[in-house]
Amino acid sequence: MKNKISIYIFIMLTAMACQEKKNKQENSVEENATGQEGTFGYDLAFLKKYKQVIVLESPDDENSQAIVVADYQGRVMTSTAAGDSGNSYGWLNYELIKSGENKPHFNALGGEDRFWFSPEGGQFSVYFKKGKSFVYENWQTPAVIDSEPYDVVSSDSSSVRFKKKTTLENNIGTKFDLLIEREVTMINKSEIKNLLSVQDFDNIKTTGYTSENAVTNLGEDWKRETGALGIWILGMFKPSTKTTIVAPFSKTNSEKPLLTSNYFGDIPGDRLVVKDSAVFLKADGKFRSKIGLSPKSARKVAGSYDAEKGILTIILYDLESNGEYLKSTWELHKDPFGGDALNAYNDGPLEDGSQMGPFYELESNSNVMLLKKNEKLIHRHSTLHFEGEKSDLNKIAKTVLGVDLKSIENAFSLK
Repeated sequence: MKNKISIYIFIMLTAMACQEKKNKQENSVEENATGQEGTFGYDLAFLKKYKQVIVLESPDDENSQAIVVADYQGRVMTSTAAGDSGNSYGWLNYELIKSGENKPHFNALGGEDRFWFSPEGGQFSVYFKKGKSFVYENWQTPAVIDSEPYDVVSSDSSSVRFKKKTTLENNIGTKFDLLIEREVTMINKSEIKNLLSVQDFDNIKTTGYTSENAVTNLGEDWKRETGALGIWILGMFKPSTKTTIVAPFSKTNSEKPLLTSNYFGDIPGDRLVVKDSAVFLKADGKFRSKIGLSPKSARKVAGSYDAEKGILTIILYDLESNGEYLKSTWELHKDPFGGDALNAYNDGPLEDGSQMGPFYELESNSNVMLLKKNEKLIHRHSTLHFEGEKSDLNKIAKTVLGVDLKSIENAFSLK
């Protein structure tokens, strides 16, 4: 009897050892197939486990790709300039995506380009129910821009179109019947050259895409006294100790930038610096801070530079310098149409020590229009990434952002 038990235990142990070896081999094969964490291939394999993904590719460069997910409101989750083995530029909340949970207040899933509505705070906000005060406990991102899937209208190898109908109510009880339409299109190199007025891309890895976002009013005419909505595009990116956000400003209307920097309290001087033609904000994911530029000061461009990885990121967006923009601070507004065109955010710990990220954001807002029934508001936002020799990236930074890479890297040390 003892011999039979010994043989059984031996067989079981041998089987377990074989299974463990097999698991290790499978894990090794999977890791080799999907790439290391931080690569596009890794993120693509990860997202495929939990959602149907749409992979877009530039018409003239198979290494320039982006991942779009319809279930996540048609957002661009991440992109790359160098195929599966290249850097994955978007920040992803792996744990939240893996869990499949819906969090209270906001699902910080990540993604480089997601659709939101402005304003976030104030009497016209759709993030606070009718009559609710503007405190965190009452803040709730509407499901249509947070957890509901969008319908795919059409797609091809380099573009995809979505639509979604919804009804929302703002803080003073105004209801909005809406059709949301969204198209994401990859940009080829010749288009990028024209957009940036930079011609030499021979030695630069690059990728780019544009989201064209539209809102059609399906209900009553919007009125100034009862509220309106704007389109707000936000991109989440990976922070580092050597990443700096750059927000160039125009001096046409004001010598000093019309800057809002107290969204979450004052920002220390070693994290926010205003230079001659640009505002610099640390994007290390270690201190919660947000800035905004008025349309009278903003330019149609902003960006960031990660000196650690050598990644230059540029956003381009529609801007009406003399237009009106909805104000998003969490308070009742005397002038709700006096908001920002450009926003940038650096994530950091909350008061209780918890943190959504870390990540940082580059954001653009549309101007506000008082839409009559069946009228449409459109806002375009483009995201571009560049990697290459520092001297080549420097040409892009100087031409597009108006500052060189050395100035960006030393923005805080030379204060």
